[in-house]
Amino acid sequence: MGRLFGTDGVRGRANADLTPELAMAVAVAAAQALFEHDHSHAPVAVVGRDPRASGEMLEAAVVAGLTSAGANVVRVGVLPTPAVAYLTGVLGADIGVMLSASHNPMPDNGIKLFAAGGHKLPDEVEDEIEQLMASGTRRRPTGAGIGRVTDYADGEDRYVRHLLTSLPSPLAELKVVVDCANGAASSAAPEAYRRAGAAVVAINADPDGLNINEDCGSNHLDQLRAAVVEHGADLGIAHDGDADRCIAVAADGADIDGDQIMAILAVSMREAGSLTDDTLVATVMSNLGLKLAMAEAGIRLLETKVGDRYVLEELRAKGLALGGEQSGHIVMPAYATTGDGVLTALHLMGRMTTTRRSLRDLASVVHRLPQVMINVPVSDRAAAARSPQVLDAAKQVEAELGGTGRVLLRPSGTEQLVRVMVEAGTQETAREAAERIAAIVRAV
Repeated sequence: MGRLFGTDGVRGRANADLTPELAMAVAVAAAQALFEHDHSHAPVAVVGRDPRASGEMLEAAVVAGLTSAGANVVRVGVLPTPAVAYLTGVLGADIGVMLSASHNPMPDNGIKLFAAGGHKLPDEVEDEIEQLMASGTRRRPTGAGIGRVTDYADGEDRYVRHLLTSLPSPLAELKVVVDCANGAASSAAPEAYRRAGAAVVAINADPDGLNINEDCGSNHLDQLRAAVVEHGADLGIAHDGDADRCIAVAADGADIDGDQIMAILAVSMREAGSLTDDTLVATVMSNLGLKLAMAEAGIRLLETKVGDRYVLEELRAKGLALGGEQSGHIVMPAYATTGDGVLTALHLMGRMTTTRRSLRDLASVVHRLPQVMINVPVSDRAAAARSPQVLDAAKQVEAELGGTGRVLLRPSGTEQLVRVMVEAGTQETAREAAERIAAIVRAV
């Protein structure tokens, strides 16, 4: 069996790649890996999901797997991924399970796992889960040893109250449009922003199980740009299907990406003395402009592999206070154990309120180099990314760019894609170079 876990759990087309049988097997193996070392208490599992129709089916399979392994399951219903992580911690659960494919289209779904405390699993635990699945061995309790299922109705309110305690002051006189992607935060995000004091216009906040991420949310900003301008809002916030991302739009419709949001928060935290070691953690996908801006602000930038899990590992290992990805996964460990789009948006708006500066003005700290990324569909993402022809083409482009740009090639962690990213002095140069490499990727 090839590696089942990608950069963010197990993901695939629901009922084709990600079947109920596979979901149950993952749940059983996860229970063995996380419960079998501690018999001091009856294990507890928190299970949540986004509103995809397939989530109902997969939730049933996961709950069956966990209870068959002896875990008592607390179902929290449709909630953002960071809410499930938070509840895993505060409810004292041994494991948290979120059923979501994040920003992926509706036919996909996924299984994200959290250990006690709401922390993502390290690679070695995921490897152990895969080994247990391959071995097929398991313990089957009977009678009173079988787990029970309860529903927890207060999850959203408890999560929102937690987020609001992180804000030093209300978001007075701010008007925000929030695109909920017809996803897991369709209720929680508007509620949090209203209770924080903002005037809120919610769009794409009517999930029907089929419309999640459909031409909306953090990957499709056209509707949000138009709504911000139409309503005369101070900003727009876009979440993805499970709301662990936050991308913003300024009052004039300009995009504000995760790099710029990280820069705004890093400068704010440094001024407040809460940016540990004056250090920000980002991935190699972040724009060179972020590194230059942080250096000018006296902030050190540490880079990790792509994936918020690696940002999280670096933050935990070094006790740091802020990290994230250009895609909008922003992690603030003082308040959350994983990327939290709603938390990020609250603190971004908080910075606007306290400084009385526009989002466009705050974001100007970062001067982004033109960046082009092309997602190339392939049959074997790992082999294509390692191809000598592809690597040679990337080296040739980097040599041509010299010190004025860079090339990054990486296989997607969740889809059969190779991502070709080029930064250069002009958009035209970046586009031409990226297309040249992408053509070779397609040909191998």
